[in-house]
Amino acid sequence: MSGLRTVPGVTIDELVAAARGGSPRATGRLLSYVESGRRDEVLAALGRVTPARVVGITGPPGAGKSTTVGALVGAYRAGGKRVAVLAVDPSSPYSGGALLGDRIRMAAHINDPDVLIRSVAARGHLGGLAAAVPASITLLSALGYDLVILETVGVGQSEIEIAAVADPTVVVLNPGAGDAVQAAKAGLLEVADIVAVNKADREGADQTVRDLRAETSAPIVKLIAAQGEGIAELLDVIEASHRSDDPQRRVARARAQILSLAQTLLRQHADLDRLAESVAEGVADPYSAAARLIAGER
Repeated sequence: MSGLRTVPGVTIDELVAAARGGSPRATGRLLSYVESGRRDEVLAALGRVTPARVVGITGPPGAGKSTTVGALVGAYRAGGKRVAVLAVDPSSPYSGGALLGDRIRMAAHINDPDVLIRSVAARGHLGGLAAAVPASITLLSALGYDLVILETVGVGQSEIEIAAVADPTVVVLNPGAGDAVQAAKAGLLEVADIVAVNKADREGADQTVRDLRAETSAPIVKLIAAQGEGIAELLDVIEASHRSDDPQRRVARARAQILSLAQTLLRQHADLDRLAESVAEGVADPYSAAARLIAGER
């Protein structure tokens, strides 16, 4: 085995074999590696991987995303699917750790060996989507998960990048005056393949659906996720969206992923501060500095 893959007591190849054999500890260790500088080693150990289905769930705070995810996990498990949930959280400015208690919200699935639930800290990645998420999805695909549900915390513009990796992207909203308009202003409806109006037993649900139909051509589903109502219809719409996927959409998602991750790399570039100082001092202009940054010129 390659020396590069050796870690104290166990190699990455051995971890992959153990994870494929059902070891949750090995899976957790590998996911930690793809969130760190050892990402490339893990990906090299996996070889060619058939991608799992990825369903994105996003929307504003309080919309019921985690409740919807929990209901979806139950429905997919009833169909015999192995499911992984990646909940992308904002990083703590102190520890870099993931903050949300998604495991608590989806406690019904904690002891199911065919369900993995993991919070992933965004770690400063522009837009909020953790840079490790694409690699995590590749790893989970290689470990035999049929479906990855990707949930964003719904803060700022973190929702937008989910469309780069998910098919489809489901935007969860609540009934309420102006919610559809606010979602449109925030750019949420631009990435929505499906819109789910959760808590549809509340007053104003039908009006919210009417408002949304004026703002988006995406299918709209009414849910009461806490009671499981509307989940079967949502599954049908998700499946229909997946069947309509085509090479052009896949290339567009891949392009968005590349650009997003490239932007992160540029923000971490060793020459960025030096070039910024030269622009601030009037020695260089931002156009030539940007070109030099991309070209790697000093």
